[in-house]
Amino acid sequence: MTKVIFPGSFDPIHFGHIDIVRRASLLFSEVVVAVYDKPIKTLLFSPEERIALVKEAMEGLPNVSVLGYRELTVSFARKVGAQAIVRGLRVFSDFEYEFRMALANKRLEPEIDVIALITDEQHTFLSSSTVREIAALDGDVSSMVPDFVQRALKAKFRALGDNQTVVPTSSLKD
Repeated sequence: MTKVIFPGSFDPIHFGHIDIVRRASLLFSEVVVAVYDKPIKTLLFSPEERIALVKEAMEGLPNVSVLGYRELTVSFARKVGAQAIVRGLRVFSDFEYEFRMALANKRLEPEIDVIALITDEQHTFLSSSTVREIAALDGDVSSMVPDFVQRALKAKFRALGDNQTVVPTSSLKD
């Protein structure tokens, strides 16, 4: 029986994340989607909102659970009894980042392995920040996120109004 965690901030969860979790759920006995509480970036959704959206996205996957955490990822993995951390790779730059993180995590917790799953080609462009930016500009994210996430994004940006500072200005506006 192999238990793994799939950590991330999931701000918001998108179809790329969901694809990785579904595939991991076929490979491992138990998958814990670990929603990180304190990433070093500006978040749109609160930890509770992100956990609720991830739980809804995981409905129908009986061997998948969702938990929040606020410690080192390897410490959380050890605490929940996971043997490995699952990560998704989209592009070459992801590999470099994940490779460095895997080495650091191995130094901290030699018994916890990192397993990388290559994203499905249709999701290679997807990131939570891309989804947030498109949604902030009232763009169509229906092909990127489940409908309940799209509704949550619309409601959040409506509540924040035009003066929101969660999504920085970038090239999608140009």
